[in-house]
Amino acid sequence: MTVIAAYLYRHGQRVRAVSIDERIACAQDKSEFVWIGVADPSVEEMQALAKAYDLHPLAVEDAIKANQLPKVDIYGDQLFVVARTAHIEDDVICYGETALFIGHNHIISVRHGSARAHVTLRHDLEAVPSRLAQGVDYIAHAILDFIVDGYLPIIEGIEEEVLTMEQHMIDHFLGRDEITRIFNLRRQLIRFQRILTPMQEVATKFVKVDLPCIDHEARPYFSDVRDHVRRVQTMVDDLREILNSVFESSNLLEQQRTGDITRQLAAWAAILAVPTAIAGIYGMNFEHMPELKSVYGYPVVLGVITVICTLLYARFKKLKWL
Repeated sequence: MTVIAAYLYRHGQRVRAVSIDERIACAQDKSEFVWIGVADPSVEEMQALAKAYDLHPLAVEDAIKANQLPKVDIYGDQLFVVARTAHIEDDVICYGETALFIGHNHIISVRHGSARAHVTLRHDLEAVPSRLAQGVDYIAHAILDFIVDGYLPIIEGIEEEVLTMEQHMIDHFLGRDEITRIFNLRRQLIRFQRILTPMQEVATKFVKVDLPCIDHEARPYFSDVRDHVRRVQTMVDDLREILNSVFESSNLLEQQRTGDITRQLAAWAAILAVPTAIAGIYGMNFEHMPELKSVYGYPVVLGVITVICTLLYARFKKLKWL
């Protein structure tokens, strides 16, 4: 395990570092608490945290396995929260998990597979002691808001790619690689949607349900987190619709272009049928042929062919077949 940070705070100020197996006797009010951040803990280290802070065994088991959907569980006077992080790796959305153990005077974050550490977040909160002094529920909001804010750049990047693909579709046929990319993006967005829905439910619980360790004054902050999740959900829904539209429009345009080519081929076949038919007639070995003995027979036939072909060409051009 990597212990990112473990400190005791009092009135918004960092007091001292603490060890993960050290039980701190904090004051009864919320102004004094312990904030511990760990990443990829071992079973033994999680058991040490559980013993020091009376963590529920089921919550500890979930935090170790790190294969949960976002949720909020209540264990006595403590909360166990699971949130899913997301980041782009090789053009693929990859997911991590952050579990939060929230007690009256402690908050423990356990990260798995997250590309964004909480070091910057901790520094930002420490820079505003009045905010940090409000207690662990405001830290929980800051962590959830930090996780949800990481979703937006991912969706904005996909949005730029999809809009570029849409413009390219108008000008050119979509190739096999582009069509494959469309289906890959659709699968990724569907999977992302499965994360966003329970994340919204998590934020909604903090807003509407009486939860231990969460003051009523903190609810508007979690409402802001819920709004951010809804915004990302709306963008994901829109992107899925655009991807479907790009694929369907590409098929329609390809059919239209195929129809144009078919009409052009039919028009040229009709034009070329005239000289072919006349040449075929004169290629027969009959004695009595029109203009066969005439001095001007050959030019007359060529002129007739030219006139007919010109009239057909003009007609097809007017019909926009050529």
